[in-house]
Amino acid sequence: MGSSHQALFEVAEEYCGLIESAQADDDDWLASLTRLLPRLHALVAALDPISSLPAPGLDADLDSRFELYSHLHQTLGERDSYWMEYDSPRSSPPATGSLADDLTDIYYDLKLGLERLNAEADPWCTLRDWQAGFSIHWGQHLVDAERHLYSLSARNLLA
Repeated sequence: MGSSHQALFEVAEEYCGLIESAQADDDDWLASLTRLLPRLHALVAALDPISSLPAPGLDADLDSRFELYSHLHQTLGERDSYWMEYDSPRSSPPATGSLADDLTDIYYDLKLGLERLNAEADPWCTLRDWQAGFSIHWGQHLVDAERHLYSLSARNLLA
């Protein structure tokens, strides 16, 4: 395991800790998240290809996912929703995104890998799964979350 892999594991732990500690009356967690997401993005994007094996299926605990999403949605309040940036035909209605949804999807993918690591599973499996999941699913959530948090920060709306 290289130092960049260890750094990724540490950032994943930090990310999950921030999400688990999100409170409506503590806006510092959102500012911390704004600084952390680019580090997570850089570390995952810099992984060397590990394998072409598919990523595991999504965690089936939909109740837990919805509970976390609901908590984050309530915590974020008016800062949760955002307009998607894309080109579409004039007849298509504008699309919206949810920061709570983005953060929840990233959280569950990272948390599953961290749980495997804590069970002393092979770290290469976790890296492979994170890389595949990033590539086919939560990477878009990460980019959307970074974009929205940047917009909130630029408008002094993080706190």
